[in-house]
Amino acid sequence: MDTQNFKVNTKNSTINWIGRKVTGAHNGSIGIKSGDFALEKGKSVSGKFTIDTRSIRILDIEDAETNTQFANHLASDDFFNSEQFPEAYFEIIHAEPGEENCYYIQANLTIKGITNLVDANLHITAKDDNAVLQTKIVVDRTKFNIKFRSSNFFTNLGDTLIYNNFDLTIHLVADAL
Repeated sequence: MDTQNFKVNTKNSTINWIGRKVTGAHNGSIGIKSGDFALEKGKSVSGKFTIDTRSIRILDIEDAETNTQFANHLASDDFFNSEQFPEAYFEIIHAEPGEENCYYIQANLTIKGITNLVDANLHITAKDDNAVLQTKIVVDRTKFNIKFRSSNFFTNLGDTLIYNNFDLTIHLVADAL
C-alpha cells in the first residue's frame, strides 16, 4: 500500500460559511485548529480536523460594533456556545474513490458535543510534499441543538426567520509527513 500522511497547515487552510435568513444572508470564516489525514492513493482517505469555534468571523458586516455584537451572538448558547464547546470536529469515517481525485465521503461532524453523519464529495490534489482537500457541506443546524429563530421550533417568525441549513466550504492545505 502506498499511504501518504499529511498534517493540515492551519495558516493556509480556510473554512468559509454562509448562513441564510428570509431577508438575506451572512458569510464569514472559522479557523482550523489542527488536522491530520492519510491518503491511500486511489483507494481511500481518512482524517480528523479540529475547528476552533472561538475563531468565527463575519466578513459581510463592516461596522465594527455590529460585527462584534454578531460574532458574540454566534459564540453564545443561541448558536455555537463556544465557551463550553470551543472545538468542533470533522472526521472522515468512510470514503469511496470516484473519478479524477474525487471521493464520496461520509464524515462525523461534531458541534456542541453532538455528532451527526454528513455526506459530501471531496476533491484531493496530492503531490509528494503537500495536498489540498476541498469540499462543501450543507449542515442542518437544528441537528446540533442550534434552534435560534428556526421554523422547526418557533412560529410567527416572519422576516426574522433564519433558515436551518448553512454551508461550509472547506479548503485544507496540508504538508506531507
